[in-house]
Amino acid sequence: MKKLLALFILILLHQFVTAQQQQYKVAIIAFYNCENFYDTIDNPAINDQEFTPHGDKNYNSKIYWDKVEHLATVLSQIGTDLNPDGPAMIGVAEIENDTVLNDLVNHPLLKNRNYKIVHYDSKDIRGVDVGFLYNPKYFTVDASKKLFVHLPEGAKEAIFTRDVLWVKGKLDGETVYVFVNHWPSRRGGEERSSPGREAAAQVDKNFIDSIQKQEPDAKIIVMGDLNDDPINPSVTKVLGAKGSIETVKPGGLYNPWVEMYKKGIGTLAYQDAWGLFDQIIISASWLNKDQQGFFYYRQHIFNKTFMIEHVGKYKGYPMRTWDGNTYRGGYSDHFPTYLIMLKKLSAVSSQ
Repeated sequence: MKKLLALFILILLHQFVTAQQQQYKVAIIAFYNCENFYDTIDNPAINDQEFTPHGDKNYNSKIYWDKVEHLATVLSQIGTDLNPDGPAMIGVAEIENDTVLNDLVNHPLLKNRNYKIVHYDSKDIRGVDVGFLYNPKYFTVDASKKLFVHLPEGAKEAIFTRDVLWVKGKLDGETVYVFVNHWPSRRGGEERSSPGREAAAQVDKNFIDSIQKQEPDAKIIVMGDLNDDPINPSVTKVLGAKGSIETVKPGGLYNPWVEMYKKGIGTLAYQDAWGLFDQIIISASWLNKDQQGFFYYRQHIFNKTFMIEHVGKYKGYPMRTWDGNTYRGGYSDHFPTYLIMLKKLSAVSSQ
C-alpha cells in the first residue's frame, strides 16, 4: 500500500511539473553518501590500507571502476523526470579526495553535465571527506572554505572528524549558502557519541547566525549525513530545525524529513530499523511560494528498485558496496536525498 501511495504521489508530481513546465524552472538539490569511495593508492597519511590491492578487501582497479560506474548511474538519474540535467548541486560524503570525484564527474553518464568540484582535505583518520559538485549551467561558486569541527573531550575516541564544507554561490543569479556535513558516527553508542554531532551542528549554527546578521533573508542549505535522525537534539535543539512549515519563524530552519522519519521511511537501515541520517535542511527564506526566486516544493529519497537488496539478510536495505571485506557490487549503504526547488518563469524573464 505504501509503495502504491508513493508511486501515486510521484505520478501526481510529474504531472504537476509537466503541466506547469511553461510556468516554472526546476532546480534539483541532492546529497549522497558514497560509502567508502576510495582510490586504490595507499596514502601513508591516512588509514586507507584496506582499500588498496594488498589490503584486506583486495581493492583493485576493477572494483574501483565498478564503484565509479555505480555511483554515476545513481547520480545520472536523480531528478531527471523533472529536469533532464539532473541536480544543479550535489553534496557528497565518504569520498577520499578530488581524484575520485574527477573520475566520477568524467564518467560518460555524467560528463556532458560538466560538473565542477569543490573539495578540501580534512584530518579525518580514515581520510574520508565531504565534497560538492555543481553544474555551472545552474550554479556558480563565489567562495568556499572548510570549517573545522572541534570535538569535545570524551565525545568519541577519534581526535578529528570531517570538516564542514561551506560554499557560497549563485543559483540562477540568487546568492545561496551551502553547508555540506558528515557528522561524527555513533561508534561507541548513540548517547556517548552525541556531543560530537552536537559540536558539528554548532559549527553550522554559528556560521549561519553570522550570515543572517548581515543577510536576515539569506537562502541557506544544510545538507549531509548527520549520523542523527531529524528528531535528535543536534538537529532539533542545536540547529533548531522545525519539522512543520507553520512553526518556522523568520531566520529559522525547516527540516522536510521529520514526517517521513516518523512514518518509518529512511535512507539507511541497521538491525531492521530505518534511520534518516541523510538530510537537507533549508532556511525559512525558501518557503515563500510567491517570491521571485526559487522556493521549496518537495523532498524525495531516491531509492529506485535497482538500488535495493531483494534477497538475503539485507533484504529491503540499500544495496551496499561492502559486507565486511566482501565486495557485494552494490551502490551505497545509504540512499541519496534531494529537494525540488521551483521558480516562476515570469520571475526568470524579468531578471
